[in-house]
Formats: sequence, structure tokens, C-alpha cells
Amino acid sequence: MLEIVFQDKDLVLINKPHGLLVHQSPIARDAEEFALQLLRDQIQQNVWPAHRLDRKTSGLLLFALNKETNSLLQALFRDNLIKKKYLAVVRGHTPDEMEIDYPLRKENGVMQEAFTAFRTLQKTEIPVALGKHHTSRYSLVEATPQTGRMHQLRKHFAHINHPIIGDRPHGCNKQNKFFKDTWQMDTMLLHASELSFEHPNDKKKLTFEANIQPEFTRTLNLLNFSL
Repeated sequence: MLEIVFQDKDLVLINKPHGLLVHQSPIARDAEEFALQLLRDQIQQNVWPAHRLDRKTSGLLLFALNKETNSLLQALFRDNLIKKKYLAVVRGHTPDEMEIDYPLRKENGVMQEAFTAFRTLQKTEIPVALGKHHTSRYSLVEATPQTGRMHQLRKHFAHINHPIIGDRPHGCNKQNKFFKDTWQMDTMLLHASELSFEHPNDKKKLTFEANIQPEFTRTLNLLNFSL
């Protein structure tokens, strides 16, 4: 059963687990379960995904329950009127606060403006040597993307040399291999933690939060982050 965070007559939010595709995709033919179909069967009505989350990203995923609301939600996302926050574990010790203003290239080659702000919540250091370093450092960050480009957070954190742990192909292969070999952790430590927006129909201001998934929690404990 999917965890439903909120539901009314127009929309429903779930806390998507790591590893679940939003819908069928030709690039992931190995998948047999999809959030759209699972939610449709669970609540016994049609649903329309208002946005996307990567397969390996967990967290808040918003669906419309009718075509009219779906059109309104799509417009809110297009106009950046839905505020999003993410939690991520990245390699290294990040600045306390930072803004990343770095354009990203679409698949057709067109460059798009892309802007991300983040703040560092915690830093940790564990006695594990990797490469030329005698210890390994990590940061837990809260990221607020101002634009909604494909793989924006993954590409932005890689751009500043603080890749998200578990990210492929933008992350660090040595770190990803270490996490998989040592702790059997093969997911990406990126979680859509908060959504804030005005309800497209009754205009109420809404804010929702989603708890991190068990695999994320387990890894935070292994890295000695305090929850």
C-alpha cells in the first residue's frame, strides 16, 4: 500500500518510496510496478501525475483526481508557484548556505536557466579512507529548487563537486560502490520532503511534509547524523 499524505475530491499526495517509477517508461522495461497504477488501484479511481520524481528519489508526489484539476496543477508547476524542498546526503562538507545559478542543457541541446538554493543542516565525518583522504565527509542538506529542470538537483550538486550519494550517472562512482559494498545501500539519498502551494480550486494555502523512507533513515544512522 502506498502512503497517502493527503487526499480530497481533487487531488492526492503520496510519499513515494525509492525505486518506484511514476509511470511506465521505455527506458526502464525491467519495472513491473508503477506509482500511477498502484495508486489508481488503491483508491479505485483514475489519477493524473502533476509532476515527476526520479525512480530513485523518494518523497511527495502529487496527483490530480480529474482532468480539470490536472490542468490547473500543471500550470502551477509551469509557473513555479509550487514550492518544493528536498533533503539530500552529499559528498563532502558543503557551505552553510549557497545558491547555484547554473544553466542546464535539455536533450535537444537548448540551454535553460536553472537555480537552486540550499542550506546545510548537518555535517559528519567517518573514519573511512577513500582515495587520497583518510576520512570521509558528508553533509545533509535541504535544497530548494527555484526552477524545475530534469535532474536539476543531481546536476547542480555534481557541478559544485558535492554529488548526491547514490546518484548515477552524475554522482561519484567510488562513493556509490563503497555504500553498496559496505552497507548494501544502492538507492539515491534524495527525498522530496515538502510541497507548498495554493489549492487550485478552493485557493487554500497548503503545506505538506513527507517522512524520509527507512533506507534513508538507516543510512543517516550509519553516517552518524543525528535525526
